[in-house]
Amino acid sequence: MTDEIPAPESNLPPESSAAPRSLQELIDRVSGRRLTPSQPASGGSIVDTRPYPFLALVGQREMKLALLLSLINPAIGGVLLVGPRGTGKTTAVRSLSGLLPEVPHSLCVNGYGCMPEDVETGGVDSVCPDCARKYGHGEPLARLDQVRLFELPLNAEIEDVVGGVDAQAASANRLHIRRGLLAQADQHLLYIDEVNLLADPIIDAILDASAQRQYTVRRGPVAATYHARFVLIGSMNPEEGQLRPQILDRFGLRIIVNGLENRDDRLEAYRRVRSYQTNPRRTVEEYDPATDFARNEIQAARNLLPEVEIPDEVAHLGLALIDGMNIASLRAEITLFEAARAYAASDGRVKVTADDLRALAPMALRLRRSDFMRQYFEAQKLEENEIKGIINHVIPGETPPSQK
Repeated sequence: MTDEIPAPESNLPPESSAAPRSLQELIDRVSGRRLTPSQPASGGSIVDTRPYPFLALVGQREMKLALLLSLINPAIGGVLLVGPRGTGKTTAVRSLSGLLPEVPHSLCVNGYGCMPEDVETGGVDSVCPDCARKYGHGEPLARLDQVRLFELPLNAEIEDVVGGVDAQAASANRLHIRRGLLAQADQHLLYIDEVNLLADPIIDAILDASAQRQYTVRRGPVAATYHARFVLIGSMNPEEGQLRPQILDRFGLRIIVNGLENRDDRLEAYRRVRSYQTNPRRTVEEYDPATDFARNEIQAARNLLPEVEIPDEVAHLGLALIDGMNIASLRAEITLFEAARAYAASDGRVKVTADDLRALAPMALRLRRSDFMRQYFEAQKLEENEIKGIINHVIPGETPPSQK
């Protein structure tokens, strides 16, 4: 295979060949291409700050698929990337910016994230007075805008995350709560690199807000409630410490990111990185056709998602997988089924199949069992059997159905 092929036809299939039928096929096809070597950018050019193209990542199909599915269906519950340093975890997440779809975003001037559906489900009292007035006058409460990626720095304080007293307002003898990162990330992506090193109070606040999809900040007599409907993406190197089980359980898809094993893949990854470092603009533009195709496919899959159903016979197969793995958490089936719906939508289908479950089960079910809990319940079962034996000896009779 030659290292030089014409561009830009090389990133999206040439006119003479069939276009990819789905987002899944595009991932495989673009990953296998070879990048045209770039010439250095001219000395007087303006620095291009666009991130490394997502579709330029070599290999790592499972990681790329999981991240794309989380864009299609936020109900998956986010993604956790687990692997050693230098395997492209952070690069992959940051490169999503070129693929992010458009979603409705609140126009609330007070930062509470008021949306039209809030009024439809809870009445005008469920939004702030300004938004209630706008709704009454027929003014829009939201507009379509592109999803953005927010990153949480490791040195963040709790008030940076949830919000705190506005210093400028306080200096004017007015108590006002400024929005924290969780409120700013509403309807967006929130990325936490080295999530296993984050302080417990901060990670607890993030997980509670993520689970409830909203949170309340109280500072003295003032309180404010904000939406927090973000997609949570975390990455970690297990060499640097483990995640608490209750934190790990909150992530939907779990991806083990290993280094590339094939030498040709490693060489191609080096060439793509070198090309990007030499001339970022040209490298990004070479992947623009494929990126545009993927972005449109993601948007189309999001639009199709409400129509995707899981037949009962397929759902029972998923439940049998979870039962066979002896997984207690109900989040297992939520993640598996929602990921399967997104997977079907990305393929333009409205019915989930058993093959969809087969493809996604490893991502959804790994790292969910607990050896501690298994041993705990085994020991507890011995005690339960002893208790029942003593009861039957002392008080003969039929065992109640609840104790069988």
